[in-house]
Amino acid sequence: MDFGFLVDVFLHLDVHLASFMQQYGTPVYVMLFLIIFCETGLVVTPFLPGDSLIFAAGALAATGIVSWTALPLFMIAAVTGNMLNYQIGLFLSDKVKQRKKMRFINQEDLDRTQEFFDKYGGITIVITRFMPILRTFSPFVAGVGKMSYRRFLLFNTVGGVSWAAVFFFIGYFFGNLPAVKQHFSMVVIAIIFVSVIPAVVAFFKNRKNKKEKKCEEGQI
Repeated sequence: MDFGFLVDVFLHLDVHLASFMQQYGTPVYVMLFLIIFCETGLVVTPFLPGDSLIFAAGALAATGIVSWTALPLFMIAAVTGNMLNYQIGLFLSDKVKQRKKMRFINQEDLDRTQEFFDKYGGITIVITRFMPILRTFSPFVAGVGKMSYRRFLLFNTVGGVSWAAVFFFIGYFFGNLPAVKQHFSMVVIAIIFVSVIPAVVAFFKNRKNKKEKKCEEGQI
């Protein structure tokens, strides 16, 4: 498939999603479910457009093009996707802890997610729901660390339901404003940018703290 077309679909999700709904109807809901499920459930697909897709679906729900059925589908996909990712992390736990190189898995992203767990504990599952890339690695790292499944399920459910609801309702109430519709691609980029800021700040703060600690220990 043409890369330029994929970029266009990503930046104009509202237009393309509306077109898909009008052409194919119900099967599109299966596609929406699978995209959210894969983004949260497969550690190799953090690039899928979770936030913006839910936002666009919410905007189209306000016009009647997308049914409200999409919201519970997003919630179920988010929760079950994380459950799969947790199990994958659990299965690969020993390999990851031995720092063995794994194809398609970015070690730096794993380390950044681990830093969040070190700082915030289990609530990381909820916090990182709103951060692209880290939300894909978060359940994986929870599995690697062998977090209690009952505890993981609690944070996972809270995070998945709230994430889907927040972006869907933001899209529903604000997605059809003229300024938003005219500059949807900029809104998508802004959503990604704002979502990534906390992760970037935490990364550099943690890096600074590590450097200061090494200085105190006389390693630098």
